[in-house]
Amino acid sequence: MSLKQQHSIQAGFSMASMTDIIFLLLVFFMATSTFVFPTALEVDLPQSVQQTSVKPKACVFIDAQSQITAAYDNDDFRQFAAADSLAPYLIGHLEADTTQTAVAIYADHTVEYGKIVEVLNVGAKNGIKMVLATQVEQ
Repeated sequence: MSLKQQHSIQAGFSMASMTDIIFLLLVFFMATSTFVFPTALEVDLPQSVQQTSVKPKACVFIDAQSQITAAYDNDDFRQFAAADSLAPYLIGHLEADTTQTAVAIYADHTVEYGKIVEVLNVGAKNGIKMVLATQVEQ
């Protein structure tokens, strides 16, 4: 076998195509991993001695019968049959008052968690920051 034949045999295998494939797989997995969302709600509530001085003016109330009521600045109470119809009401008030950035959710302790998540999802879909209100234990 001559030197020219040996050189042509070695030149037939190129690592460039293999590195291109590895690079494309790396880019693919990096891009698709950003679309994976966790399915669990992480709840790690901090303890505090005092409450914040800033209170949201927009409030959503869920009573023991799972009825949704909303109010802005403690007046104009409106009842909503479904959580989806709540979004236009909240968006309208939050756009009118740019100092407010959050909506407080006051839910009765007997309300099913799914109903609260339904209201939270309305906020998430519409870019509304929602805060769950709690009562301080005495």
